[in-house]
Amino acid sequence: MAKGSPQLEWCIVRLGEDHNWWVDEISDPVHWDVDGLSIIDPRQVDHIIELIEPLREYGFDQDLFERAFIPFRIIKDLGKGKVRLSRIKQPLLESEEKLFALPDVIDEENGPYADFLDHITRLRVKMLNEVLDLEEKLTVDEVEDQIREAQNNDFIEGKAVHLFTEITAILDYTPEGHGDDDEEGEKAAPAEEDGLPDVEEEEDEKMKNDASLKWDEDDEDGDDEDKEKKDGDKDEDDEDEDEDGDDAEEEDEKPRSSKRGR
Repeated sequence: MAKGSPQLEWCIVRLGEDHNWWVDEISDPVHWDVDGLSIIDPRQVDHIIELIEPLREYGFDQDLFERAFIPFRIIKDLGKGKVRLSRIKQPLLESEEKLFALPDVIDEENGPYADFLDHITRLRVKMLNEVLDLEEKLTVDEVEDQIREAQNNDFIEGKAVHLFTEITAILDYTPEGHGDDDEEGEKAAPAEEDGLPDVEEEEDEKMKNDASLKWDEDDEDGDDEDKEKKDGDKDEDDEDEDEDGDDAEEEDEKPRSSKRGR
């Protein structure tokens, strides 16, 4: 319905504090409510296309993707974080131009964007069931319930859920115990138990094999030998002095003995 409406020709978007883009004004306010309406920027479009790539071998429908988004290009920078966009008729997946993408959310339950979310959810579940060793197979309802619960928590906290976050929550979904964070945590745990990192052990080995340190040790050994030599010489001198002293005593005793003989 949105793409068939000639009234949707432009929109003005602003950069929010969350670094996401939000619609401020739109040329078709009859069908579009700008309150909390988000739009996907070119960087985010590229990221979504990258995440979709693995789903192609599981039956990804490119036409369904194109129907779900309305492409816009930048016309004018209005300053103060605002940009004016103009609608174009160009496929997102085939375009080399950096384009914004407005999800078609006029009919949130049965519209093109809702069909797209359902499509990627089913493909993501199919892929995970095939590549992961799961005790029980995932179901679409189970995944949708978990994602919806997280979104409801954001609503309760008063956070506006950007549509880019809604899409990536599906494309990045991994059951608990099989994510990258869990693997990194398991790898980090032994390091914490060891107490000291392996790097310090390596440094100790380097220090032991360091030639300069060995040179210092040789000097110390040389110093010890010199010290022992000096101590030895000193002992010999002491022995010589003792012998001289004994000789002197013997000489002193001889005259006294002859006098007593008289």
